[in-house]
Amino acid sequence: MQMETIIQQRKLDADVLQQLLLHDQWDTILQQTADKVRRLVYGDAVYIRGLIEYTNICKNDCYYCGIRCGNKRAIRYRLDKEEILSCCKEGYALGFRTFVLQGGEDPVSTDAWICSVVSAIRERFPDCAVTLSIGEKKKESYQAYYRAGAVRYLLRHETANPAHYRHLHPASMSLENRKRCLYDLKEIGYQVGSGFMVGSPGQTVSNLLEDLQFLQELQPDMIGIGPYIAQKDTPFAGCPNGSLQMTLRLLSILRLLFPYALIPATTALGTIHPKGRELGLQAGANVVMPNLSPVRVRALYTLYDDKICTGEEAAQCRHCLEQRVRAAGYRIVTDIGNVKREK
Repeated sequence: MQMETIIQQRKLDADVLQQLLLHDQWDTILQQTADKVRRLVYGDAVYIRGLIEYTNICKNDCYYCGIRCGNKRAIRYRLDKEEILSCCKEGYALGFRTFVLQGGEDPVSTDAWICSVVSAIRERFPDCAVTLSIGEKKKESYQAYYRAGAVRYLLRHETANPAHYRHLHPASMSLENRKRCLYDLKEIGYQVGSGFMVGSPGQTVSNLLEDLQFLQELQPDMIGIGPYIAQKDTPFAGCPNGSLQMTLRLLSILRLLFPYALIPATTALGTIHPKGRELGLQAGANVVMPNLSPVRVRALYTLYDDKICTGEEAAQCRHCLEQRVRAAGYRIVTDIGNVKREK
């Protein structure tokens, strides 16, 4: 398989993608080529995003998620505006210039409240970008957040196969609506991020091909993937976790398909392997997202089991990641780090 041809083509057909996914013989050259591509576009820069998990209250009952509404064992919390701004203040002092507000679909977090938080962050930290990752909303809501100053939105589609989507979600949710949200966000003008879990229950190679094809259609600015990790208080408790090897393989494929995308080396990667985030960077990722949430709530945002970095202060997370990034052969940069556009 000629990697130079793959780089030039960018839009790979299903047969080529299937060969890459099914066989490990391409892994070394795939990762080397992906790293070459990311260095051509972004050099050795790794962008940091300050993650603030402001609520673990969610109206949805996604079967794989530890903060689903059906989990009666979850200890719930919600940060107020001043607590969020305090996280931003600490993060700003540590060099963060992008803040990611992430949370469950909390009914108390009204559009007006979200807009007030976004506006306050933009007013106090005008040289920073605000990213939202707060789920499915009406188009008017997305428009309001955008007017308030949010410029990026992360919403993983999780799986592009309707049957697999129904396997992972309750009947009240639909893949059709998830896709509608993503296209609404693009139309409004957001830098849009999507992505999927690797190794989620019931997932097949055919499903992964559909995920890649959907992303080729969507053309997102950011792509977040990570291994599925089981959570003990969900219907999928005890299911095997996703594969490190397959996740790294997919990161490299995504870098080849989307040379200009911002792709994180996720916390989930670091959870399934001690050097998972470093390996993710070497496979083509170029973003890390240390946690700025107060330590007292970090362990409560239990999307999956055994999540790392729940006991570290923000400064510790920042320092630790900087060392890890440097050891992997890259360097952290503190600017906003907008997606680069193809020339």
